[in-house]
Amino acid sequence: MSVLDNWEQWKDFLGGRLDQAKKEGMNEHVVSDLAYQVGEYLAGQVEPKNEQERVLSDLWKVADEKEQHAIANMMVKLVDQQ
Repeated sequence: MSVLDNWEQWKDFLGGRLDQAKKEGMNEHVVSDLAYQVGEYLAGQVEPKNEQERVLSDLWKVADEKEQHAIANMMVKLVDQQ
C-alpha cells in the first residue's frame, strides 16, 4: 500500500520528512520551496488516491503560483503541528 492511499499515512509521511529536513538544518524557506516542488510534481504526475488529495489537487490546479505556495506552506504547517 502506498502512503498516498490513506490521508493519515500521507500526513505522517510528510511529517517524517519535515522532521528529517529540520534535523538536517534546512531553513523554513528551503522547506517551503521543497513543499511547493512536491505539490507541483503530485499535481502533474500522480492521480489523487482519496478525497482529501482530490480536494488538494483541484485547489492546486485553479490556484496561481502565489496561491500554490500558500497551499504548500499550509500543508507544512498541518504536518508540523501533529
